[in-house]
Amino acid sequence: MPAAALLFLGLALLIRVVDDGALRQYSGTALYASMVWAGVLFLWPRMAPLSAGVAATGFCWLVECAQLTGVPAELAARSLAARLALGVQFDPVDLAWYPAGVVPLMVLHHLTRTRARPTPQPPGDVAPHADRFDDQSSGPLGPNAS
Repeated sequence: MPAAALLFLGLALLIRVVDDGALRQYSGTALYASMVWAGVLFLWPRMAPLSAGVAATGFCWLVECAQLTGVPAELAARSLAARLALGVQFDPVDLAWYPAGVVPLMVLHHLTRTRARPTPQPPGDVAPHADRFDDQSSGPLGPNAS
């Protein structure tokens, strides 16, 4: 998960270098949420995809709504790290972009978990249909058993 978070950060920084418009704004918001998702799974690696997605999106929404208080802006004025982590001002559009950064990762997470999960096999010493008889048999030993 740390490598995934660094990948998302690198992609966000690359976009900031090549674009200064809407792509920069909204991709940064979505990739921020992707980094939070990676952080949630780093802290709780066995968390289910839906739970991880809800936790990551909820955290992002909490941070966005905290911007209404002015506290993140005050902290951001003193620290570049706080500015990057907490933002400065509330933007209601960001509330929709956080799930856009998390939902594809939830789907990918679900698909990889489903494929990695082994299919249950019957125990080795029990035949799958041992309690059934052939159509031609009159009992467990066959038609000629007496």
